[in-house]
Amino acid sequence: MDCDVLVIGGGIVGLSTAYALSRLAPGTRVVVLEKEDGPARHQTGRNSGVIHSGIYYRPGSLKARFAVRGASEMVKFCAEHDIPHSVTGKLIVATERSELPRLHALVQRGRENGIPVRELGPAQITEYEPEVRGLAAIHVGTTGIVDYGQVAARLAESSGAEIVYGARVDLVSRRPAGVAVRTASGLVVRARALVNCAGLQCDRIARLAGDDPEMRIVPFRGEYYDLARPSLVRGLVYPVPDPAFPFLGVHLTRGIGGGVHVGPNAVPALAREGYGWGTVRPADVASELAWPGTWRIARRHWRYGAGEIHRSLSKRAFTEAVRRLLPAVAEADLVPAAAGVRAQAVLRDGTLVDDFLIREAPRTVHVLNAPSPAATASLPIGREIATRVLRVLHTA
Repeated sequence: MDCDVLVIGGGIVGLSTAYALSRLAPGTRVVVLEKEDGPARHQTGRNSGVIHSGIYYRPGSLKARFAVRGASEMVKFCAEHDIPHSVTGKLIVATERSELPRLHALVQRGRENGIPVRELGPAQITEYEPEVRGLAAIHVGTTGIVDYGQVAARLAESSGAEIVYGARVDLVSRRPAGVAVRTASGLVVRARALVNCAGLQCDRIARLAGDDPEMRIVPFRGEYYDLARPSLVRGLVYPVPDPAFPFLGVHLTRGIGGGVHVGPNAVPALAREGYGWGTVRPADVASELAWPGTWRIARRHWRYGAGEIHRSLSKRAFTEAVRRLLPAVAEADLVPAAAGVRAQAVLRDGTLVDDFLIREAPRTVHVLNAPSPAATASLPIGREIATRVLRVLHTA
């Protein structure tokens, strides 16, 4: 065998897995295959850079447990490795009366998850954010910001793994003694066990390995703007999310560099890595349309989707959505920024998978749903995956 564990995917989850293996089982030979020419080129490097507190997630779920634990571990990791970061806290603001029950439910959920939450009235909102308007809000003190691309790079350096870039996998052969993987360039790597952390391509890798993942990745693009007048926002400001969707809504995030990111929305992407309307891959579109869950989502949530598409195509409509939180913002204040794509797992019945989804198969661990807050939770997720793959090695 060329290695003990082969990890497919050089995003933050794959690199955290390699890092965890080096801590849990020193001497384990790990190879990471990443199809891009560097780490963190997709979900990891194209998000708001928020260290999430874990307030949104169902108590007892993997997301809740790993986000709460992961937030404190991420701050500690960044401090130990001199990665710029800041624990800023954030506001979740209700701008309509219909949102107040959901805001109060978040207070209760935060307390159940062990997160300190402070309830605010309109006057207290302006003490934190003078330009933000709302009926009520909560302040979550454990939220922070960081550049996850830098975190991923440091994990890669610290993992001790051999990382091969430009290595797109096109064949997986699983045998009783191990797993052999071939890349498009002809490189063959043989391992005792395989970890699939391929993000936007994870369901395809699972099928290459001969496993039915019982889900499909349906990509949703999140479009961002930069705020031309960053002085309008001091920190992080979020709307009250709709619990029917795994998206947090358009929010305002002051980043490590001092700029303010506005977004994202959530529109269907026409390619797995479709960062704009002009990127269309017919094979990706055909794969989405062939999955029954895609049609069930469309029938169930077409009004929501139509609104998101409208805000994508109309800067004025996007601006109006932002003005609910930040009335002073003008259309000219929004400068287009790089978009991201969320790898959303969808079941056959149209269910949008909300929690992290990790499944095991012979000599294989598949990570099939790990969108936000996976970056925040990456260190405990990596340990969980590493623990599972080590069990695979010991029982094989």
